[in-house]
Amino acid sequence: MALAIESSRFGHVEIDPETVIEFPDGLIGLGGSRYALLAGEPDSPFVWLHCIDDPTLSLPVTDPHRFFPGYQVELTDDDADRLGLDDSTPVDVYVTVVARAELAEFTANQKAPILIWNGQGHQIINQAPGLDLRAPLFAETLPRQAESGGNPESGGNPEPGQPGSTDGV
Repeated sequence: MALAIESSRFGHVEIDPETVIEFPDGLIGLGGSRYALLAGEPDSPFVWLHCIDDPTLSLPVTDPHRFFPGYQVELTDDDADRLGLDDSTPVDVYVTVVARAELAEFTANQKAPILIWNGQGHQIINQAPGLDLRAPLFAETLPRQAESGGNPESGGNPEPGQPGSTDGV
């Protein structure tokens, strides 16, 4: 039986209980321990990590490898042991996104990725060197497009109140 929530962002949403992600340690600075990934638009590089416990809480996330080809996650030995992870564990990695009015101002937090596997999620502090709290998402794309006069086709700049915008988040 599906879980039904009244989302302030998406309206009435039914969530398959098998897709619920349990965050036993929560997320840094946020409430709730049960979340689901919701897509605002099927082809968008962004999805919403939506809190089931608090339907007013959702944040945009993305796969960092899509924007930062050399991105790596390095755990401390303590974190790896505590989470039961090793190099052979398949893990989905997401980073939180801050969307702004201008596409050039979109940023991602590379230092605190969200790791998801087997229905569990954990936000960790990434030990890899050279990462930013506010890494520009389109730093590589925009200069090339400016030279060619093109527009980015990477999910677009969402209008306020639409999936992909962070107004009210």
